[in-house]
Formats: sequence, C-alpha cells, structure tokens
Amino acid sequence: MELLKFVPIKLTLFLVLGIFLGDLLDPPSFFSLLCVLVPLIGLAVQFLGRNHTRSLYFGALAMAVAVGLGVLSISLSKPKNHSDHYQQRDFKGTHQWHIKIQEVMKSNTFSDRYIATVRHLDQHRTSGKLLLTLSKERKLRVDDELLTHAQVLEIKPPLNPGQFNYKNYLENLGVYHQMRPDKEQYLVLEHPSQTLYGLAASTRDQIVSKFRKSHFDDRELSIIQALLLGQRQDIDPATYDTYKKAGAVHILAVSGLHIGVILWLLQLLLSPLERLPKGKTIKLLAVVVLLWAFALLAGLSASVIRAVGMFSFVAYALYLNRPANTFNIMALSMFFILLVFDPALLFQVGFQMSYAAVFAVVWIYPLFQKFWRPKTWFLRKGWQLLSVSMAAQLGVFPISLLYFHQFPGLFFISNLLLVPFLGVLLGIGILIIVLALFNRLPDFLAMAYNVLIHSMNELIAWIAGQEAFLFKAIPFDGTQFVLSYCIIITLVRCTIRSNFRRIALFLVAICCFQGWTLHTNHRTGQKEVFLVAHQTKNTVLWHQQGHKLLVHGTDREAVKKVVATYQIANRIDTVNYDAVAAMYWLCNERLFIMDSQGHYPPPRAKPHYVLLTQSPKIHLERFIDSVKPELIIADGSNYHSYIDRWKRTCIQKKLPFHYTGEKGAYFFRWDD
Repeated sequence: MELLKFVPIKLTLFLVLGIFLGDLLDPPSFFSLLCVLVPLIGLAVQFLGRNHTRSLYFGALAMAVAVGLGVLSISLSKPKNHSDHYQQRDFKGTHQWHIKIQEVMKSNTFSDRYIATVRHLDQHRTSGKLLLTLSKERKLRVDDELLTHAQVLEIKPPLNPGQFNYKNYLENLGVYHQMRPDKEQYLVLEHPSQTLYGLAASTRDQIVSKFRKSHFDDRELSIIQALLLGQRQDIDPATYDTYKKAGAVHILAVSGLHIGVILWLLQLLLSPLERLPKGKTIKLLAVVVLLWAFALLAGLSASVIRAVGMFSFVAYALYLNRPANTFNIMALSMFFILLVFDPALLFQVGFQMSYAAVFAVVWIYPLFQKFWRPKTWFLRKGWQLLSVSMAAQLGVFPISLLYFHQFPGLFFISNLLLVPFLGVLLGIGILIIVLALFNRLPDFLAMAYNVLIHSMNELIAWIAGQEAFLFKAIPFDGTQFVLSYCIIITLVRCTIRSNFRRIALFLVAICCFQGWTLHTNHRTGQKEVFLVAHQTKNTVLWHQQGHKLLVHGTDREAVKKVVATYQIANRIDTVNYDAVAAMYWLCNERLFIMDSQGHYPPPRAKPHYVLLTQSPKIHLERFIDSVKPELIIADGSNYHSYIDRWKRTCIQKKLPFHYTGEKGAYFFRWDD
C-alpha cells in the first residue's frame, strides 16, 4: 500500500515535521503565526480558482499550512508565549503561591510528589505547573489547594553522564521548576474548588477503598488499579521490573490494547440500540461518551488520551461501515491529539511506542498471515495472536533499544498467554467496579478475581525469571535508531513486492547500519576520559580507556548503579573496580585526593587539582596558601555545611570551585 497517497497521512506527517521544527528552532510567536497565515491566505486564493484541488501548488500550500500549524502549536505550548505564566513574572525569591494539586505521582521512601498547577502568584492570576515534593506527614489528593511561601527551585539535569534526564522529561510535561516546602511553609486550604480531575480521583479512591474492604491483596490490588484505573503509583518496583523483563509492561498501562478491548465490549453490549430509530447514531454517541468517561476515570493521562482518541475515530469508522482504512484513522487520531490536546506528546516515549506498535500491526500483520494459513481453529487463532505480537514488537523494537537498551526475548509467550484473557480480565474488572460502587460486590467474585490477578503475576514472574532470554545493556544511539527503521521499512516493502530497487535500498540500509556501528566502535576505542562522578555519601572516579573502564570507589556496590548507564551509553565491554588512590597523574598534571584523614600532599608534589572527599576537617584557606592548587573539587561524600564553607573560601581566594552536586561530574578529557 502506498501510504502517502492518503491526504490525512500527508497532513499528519507535515504536522509532525512542523512540531519538530518549532521545538528545534523555537521561533517567536508572531513568526509562528505567520507560518500559518501566509500559506493559508495563498490556499484561500488558490481555492477560488478552477481545478484547485488538482493543482500541485494547492497541495504544496496545504502541506505548508500543516507544517505551520505544527510550528504554531508547539510554540503556543511554551511558557514564554503565555502572558499569564509564572515565568513572565518575578518568581525568584520569597512569594506567596496559591497552587492546586493536579496529579499524584509515585512517591519514594521519604516524600510524596505531585504535579501542581499555579493559580495565583502574589494575588495575581497565574498559570503554569510545578513539581511539588512534600514529606509523608500528610497525603494530599487531586484538587487540594495550598498556600505556600516556599521558594521555587531549578530541576537539576543529570549529574553524571548517561543518566536519565528527568529535567527534560518534566519539561515535555510542561513542568520547569520544583518546590520543596517544609510542613511549616504551606497551608492546605479548606473547601477547594472541584474539577473533573478531582471528581475522577475521588471516584477512583472510592473504588479502591471498596476493593480494600473486599480483602484484595496489596500486590494484586496495585495491579488491578493499573489494569482498570490507569494508576501505577502503588506498584512496587520489583513487580514493575518483572513485567518489564517479561515484555508485558503494556498490560500495566491503560493504552490502545485496553481501549480496543473496551470498544469491542461496548460494541457488543450496546448493539441492541441499533434497533431503535437513529439507533446507530445513538450507539456511536454512547460508545464515544463512555470511552471518554473511562479516560476521565483513568486520569486523562497521555497514554489514555491517545488511545481513546484513536479508538473514537475507529468507532466512527465502524459507524460509517468503513473500518478497513485503518491508516487514515490512525493519521486523523494523531493529527487531532497533537493539535487539540498537546503537541509535546510527540516527544513522549509512550506516544511513540503506541503509534509505532499500532502502525506495525496494521501494516505487517497481514504479511504474516499470508505466510501461513492454518486450517484448524486453534492453530489459526494462535498464529493470529503470535502475528500481532511479532508485528507490534517489530514496530517498537528500535524505540525499546533507544530508550531502555533491552529486549525481552519471551515477549511472544507473555502475549500468547495473556492477551486472549485480557478481555475477560477487563470485562470482569468493569463489572466488579460497578458492583463495588453500589456495594453489591459478592465475596466469591472478589476472591475469584484476586486469584486471577495473582495467577497472572505468577506467570509473569516465571517468564521474567528466564534471564537467558532477556537481552540487556544493548548500546544503541539515535543514528542506529533511524537506520534500524530504514531496515525494517525497506524489508517490509521487499516482502510486499520485490524488485531490484527495493532490494538495493534494503541492502544499503543494512550497510549504513553496519558502517555506523563500526565507526562508533572505532571512535570509542580511541576515547580516553577520567572523571569525578557524583554520588551521595560515596567517592566515585572512573577512567575510560577505549572499551575498558576502571572504576575507583569507596562503596563498590553503590558505584555499580552509577556506572551501569555510562557503560551502555559509551559501549564499554570491560569494567574493573579498584580502591581510591591518594594521587593520580592526568596528562602530566596531578590530582590529589584528600579524604577524612586530612593529610596534606607530599612537599614536592604540587597538585594542580584537589578533590575533597569524606568531609576532611581542614582549614581550607591555609591549605590553599600552602599547596596553591589550580582547582578545588568536592564530591557528594561531603557534608553540605562543609561544601558551603569551602565554596565561600574559594570565592574569597578567587579560586575555581567545582561541587559535583551542583555542576555535575568533573571531566578530565584528552585524546590520544
């Protein structure tokens, strides 16, 4: 199928291009508006002429409008183009903030985290989002409102190379700063205003409360919350990691698979409405309303919005009795979601994986079915499920490697065993929710459902336990990501219809992928880096020489967590560990390590750099006068009070000071 002959697909591709360009170039809002108005005026003029739709000029202008809409939409989503955003005011220092809880995030051992919207800043109506971190003394709920005088803080980028960039992740959600008020610095207001988000959260809390009264086990209840309500905050890390290793983590996110099953159930249950006058229209409206009601109940997360948006278009296609053109449906749903809801969804991993999986299933699944057509019902259904699973995994394979650097080899077993029963799990789960809300949930049904979820957890744990089939720590960069999709696309095109040109493009894509991989391996082999990393209560130094890494640390087990991501990102083959030495030679310059003993370097050793670790009790001013270093470095093993004192001393002595907890790892880099 030549996909680009469909107008919705063309428009969506150019909209995506416009969003990328708008995010990359970040033009002023006036210029973004011109990007839409100029081609739109030209399009209107061309529309008044004859044979306008057949004109190449008309098509080019339509595509230019789509690109302009992408640029404008991403531009309007940025704070600098919102006059009422808090960043347009003086927000640094001490101010009175009136904020409202919008989302409850996953908590950690010491604190709870929330996404809060700004209502007022110093009595002025203001907008924007903040990451709010509070101690666990009081659990807040969606729609709670607070008054606080806490200062707004920057969200730190990753302090060590290769680590996950949480700052960028939050910025894609529209969150640019954080707030950490003490319990004396905020006041929870009584009788806050209620929103749809709060109403949905209250309904979810009510459902979970009734589930607890039905004696669901905690582990099973956390899975039920994720499966039916889209809430994954209560899933413990070990259980989530187990689902990830088994290739079944999509079960825990309300996404296209869940909404597709719910759409099928609604189509089946509401089919009697078709007998009424205008019954098909009533059925369509009922299905769409119920889908979006479920989306609201699940918290209107990004995954839920894109899934419900997509399947709302599918429901409309079923109403028109034209469900075959799935590519158009996907394109229209993506165009609608990006333009109406949030163009920044394009940069979220879940959004990319969702559409990549659905697109691959629609495109590649029919090819698998042509290879083999079993005659028996059981084999036919099993092959269909396996084909769907393989097509989806092929679609998300490059994305999984790029972001997660691992691939579950037994994904097909998870999907073969779980997907056929997902409709049963969701159907019974929705029935249980309704019965629980009306206090009519029988104990035997709750117990049976608890056993079903427990059995699913045990099955997933067994699959995840087959470590030999989990391929981890796979180096994969952005260029390999693009080239791997080129390989997949050209391979599928060759499978559909082979000719010399298509086979040649497929082979060229493979050669480019291999050439880039050899180039990056050679470049890594020539690389040498020595750095001081940051880790709380630990001293970490590592020396990379090509594909080998020597790590020096005071706590070896803690060091492994810091090194793992760097090892993958930099294609390290061998990692060795050693104790921290007192002195290192770096390009004919000395790095002296001063630990808690506070010993000075030997008289003849004149270190260029000094690393302070383990909070040495020294008089830094006298030390600087005596040793005369060129730079003072302090890592995460020191007390914060010491860091502040050393920083003031270095400012007075006009000596550079690098604290890894603020500025990140310090690199000593050279090339052979």
